[in-house]
Parts: sequence; C-alpha cells; structure tokens
Amino acid sequence: MRETTGITPSQTVGPFFKYGLTPDGKYDWNDAFTGNLATPDSSGERIRIEGRVFDGDGVPVPDAMLEIWQADAQGHFADPQDKRALPNSKFRGFGRCGTDADGGYSFDTIKPGQVPDPDGTAQAPHILLAVFGRGMLMHFYTRIYFDGEAANAADPVLALVPAERRGTLMATRKAGAASVYHFDVRLQGDNETVFFDV
Repeated sequence: MRETTGITPSQTVGPFFKYGLTPDGKYDWNDAFTGNLATPDSSGERIRIEGRVFDGDGVPVPDAMLEIWQADAQGHFADPQDKRALPNSKFRGFGRCGTDADGGYSFDTIKPGQVPDPDGTAQAPHILLAVFGRGMLMHFYTRIYFDGEAANAADPVLALVPAERRGTLMATRKAGAASVYHFDVRLQGDNETVFFDV
C-alpha cells in the first residue's frame, strides 16, 4: 500500500542563498555581478542611488540582495525587443548588489529617461527594483521614482498608488551631493515601501 505524504512544504530563502550566486567560492557580493551600471560610453546624467534595507522592526537587513533594471537616459532598454535601442551603447540597464552589515547598498548608474506605457502614455523616469532576502518566500518588486520630477504627476503606474503612500517610492537628492539620491527600502511596518504584484 502506497502512503500519501502530501505536498512538500515551502521553504524560505535563507542566509545561504548568496553562495549560489558567487562562482569562485569567496562569497563576495561582487564576484558575480556589480552595482555599477555606468559604462564609459553611457550618455546621460550619472547618479548614485544609496540607502538601506530595514525589516518590520526597523532593524537593518545585512544579507539582502537588490536587483535593478532600467532604461537609459533616452528611455531605451538594452533588450532586442526594444527596437529603439542604440546598438553602440554598452549600457545594459541591469545591476545587482548586496547589503552590508548596516543594511546599506548603492548603485552607480545613469538617470533613466521616460519610457512609454503599453498604451503609449509616457511614464516618469523610474528604476525597477527587486528585493531578495531570508525569510521571504518570493522576492518583492517595487519602483524607484525621483522626487521633484515633473513627469511624476502624469505617471500612470504612480497614479495607482494612494497619494499618502507615494513617498515610499521616491528617491530624494542627498543634501550637498547633487548626483546622489537616497532611497530606503522598508520591508514591513511603519512607512512600508509600496510593493507591486507582478
């Protein structure tokens, strides 16, 4: 008689998950990927986005991984499906980085241009962000918008977010550093970052 054991229980992504992403065994976040997307031939405003990742208790998360995708300064994606993309640019629009002991992260990149919505409406400049970490059954998706950008007012995706929650999606310029933006990710709790179901 065959015994039915049921469905295999789900597992969370543990602190071990980064080991599989580093090919040389040193477990250094930069072994397999980089947070520097700004290649020498990339045109546009060079910026840095930096911040910290916090859990629901406001404690920094020291072993999260963040992944970004974005358009270039002209609003073109480095993807064969984007027929508008410039073939001579090495800007890939993709990067990853891990958080440090204080939950800190940073990306060096180009400020993205506006991209079209599927219906042709222009979206405000933004960066797509995925957050991976221990205790999470699935990674979270969100967007990084730029505070003070005139196009934010007409962005169709941002308009779906209640006005009082939109601030959680805004990167703000760091005082005294015009090219540095600050963006914290709060996984739960007070002022939780808005995440999207995609």
